[in-house]
Amino acid sequence: MSKIETLLKQLCPNGVEYKKLGDVGLFTRGNGLQKKDFTESGVGCIHYGQVYTHYGLYAYETKSFVAKEFAKKLRKAKTGDLVIATTSENDEDVCKAVAWLGKDEVAVSGDAFIYSHSLDPKFVSYFFQSQHFQSQKMPHITGAKVRRVNGDAMEKMVIPVPPAKIQEEVVRVLDAFSALDAE
Repeated sequence: MSKIETLLKQLCPNGVEYKKLGDVGLFTRGNGLQKKDFTESGVGCIHYGQVYTHYGLYAYETKSFVAKEFAKKLRKAKTGDLVIATTSENDEDVCKAVAWLGKDEVAVSGDAFIYSHSLDPKFVSYFFQSQHFQSQKMPHITGAKVRRVNGDAMEKMVIPVPPAKIQEEVVRVLDAFSALDAE
């Protein structure tokens, strides 16, 4: 049982409702962004490979940028959205997610999905790291050398949806655990 599920059992003794990710949010594929498009400054962007090599659970700033004019053609994540890497060379990194908490929209590359939802963004990001989510994604991974999961499969995976106050409490506790782990 994951830390999230353990906490939910303690905080919601009468149980919690589970819903399909597609029922509580919308998956939109990023587009047209490659590493060769990076610039020194401009509009922030997240390339799918950076999700599992640079970012943690959440981010307020981007590592990379694209030209303002180029960014107009790209799909963007808004504050609170998740950016999910849907392609990797290993199963562990497929569906790694980062919650975008910065104030400006950020451009997102094509091998990533933007997940727009009404839940606590850090709660959803923690859920994507949980054993419960990991076990749901495994049957949907395709490919040999390049591993991937498509948006239709992610829409069918389920997430616990406790009340907002419970989501906040779960995040508070998991943030405290993460801070202890970092020491």
